[in-house]
Amino acid sequence: MKQKIHYFAIAFLLTINLFSQNTYVFLGSYNRDKTAEAIQVYQLDTLNGKLIKFTSVKNVVNPSYLTVSPNGKFVYSCTDTKTPNAGSVSSFEFNTTAKTLTFLNSQRSGGENPVYVAVHKNGKWLVDANYTEGSVSVFPLLENGKIDSIAQNFQYMDGSTHKERQTRSHVHSAVFSPQNDYLFLPDLGADKIRCYAFDENQKMPLVETRNPFTKTDLEAGPRHFTFHPNQKFGYCIEEMAGQISVYQYENGVLNKIQRIATHSDKIKDGFESSDIHISPDGKFLYATNRGKENNTAIFSIDANGLLKNIGYQSTLGKHPRIFAIDESGKFLVASNVQTGNVVVFKRDSKTGLLKKTGTQIKMENVSCVQIKRI
Repeated sequence: MKQKIHYFAIAFLLTINLFSQNTYVFLGSYNRDKTAEAIQVYQLDTLNGKLIKFTSVKNVVNPSYLTVSPNGKFVYSCTDTKTPNAGSVSSFEFNTTAKTLTFLNSQRSGGENPVYVAVHKNGKWLVDANYTEGSVSVFPLLENGKIDSIAQNFQYMDGSTHKERQTRSHVHSAVFSPQNDYLFLPDLGADKIRCYAFDENQKMPLVETRNPFTKTDLEAGPRHFTFHPNQKFGYCIEEMAGQISVYQYENGVLNKIQRIATHSDKIKDGFESSDIHISPDGKFLYATNRGKENNTAIFSIDANGLLKNIGYQSTLGKHPRIFAIDESGKFLVASNVQTGNVVVFKRDSKTGLLKKTGTQIKMENVSCVQIKRI
């Protein structure tokens, strides 16, 4: 009997260890050196937070933002970001058995300076947000993971009141609604969160709605957006104002119920708020601040969706751009562009607070983190 228990214990530990190695961290960067590993992939050990090098890709220019397909087989990237008269989206095949990330193809992004890509839950559509020219593009995805020619492209010209940063539209992200039936486009240049219905069965899936946008506060500079797991609330981080606006959400309509600062009271100007994510349990929200602070603001989320600031955690580097939380909710991984370092933090599920693990890796101009359990 004792021997059987021993065998079961060993099998259980092996299962846990195997499961802990099935989570992958994908890193993108601003890197014009084609000989450098511009995209890197690590395994995240979800028992201790260690990052183990898995594979990488060279010959890619400025893969500044990445996303992973729902089935984990493909990686899509903004490429040629911040490159004058250029801009593209690229696809890669991810093979965990062969430990490879293989370039498949690229398409022109339909606008200069692509900064955000998102994949529909059915894996058949890719949406790209172009910052400089203020546009959104939609591409069909083929079964082999390649990006087909552009299906739709909308460009916007309207700006807002800031004389330097809002002379025209600057679409900064493209976020699907919880049911993937709407698409939201935070537009930093126009102080709007644009919205389209998304009909996945049409050749041109973006459909105009009766509520084409939600107006934000002037000079807010809406940047990134996320939905609560309960699908009732949406949260938009505002880069220029250093605020988070909280919205009640239903059927493509946003109604603001709160606006709260991401920064501490000590910071009076020069806000550079960046990214925003919610823990899988829906209890805590995290938001990064660049510029003078270089930290992650931590908020508790009440049952009514409202936020309460409970603390800050340094990202242990400069200019944190994109961060991610793993699907277990145990770890938060932050990227710091200017210091070129990636830091893993252990997340306390009860308090929401963060604590650095022993893992930190270097990657020049690292700009994006995505985590996927496969």
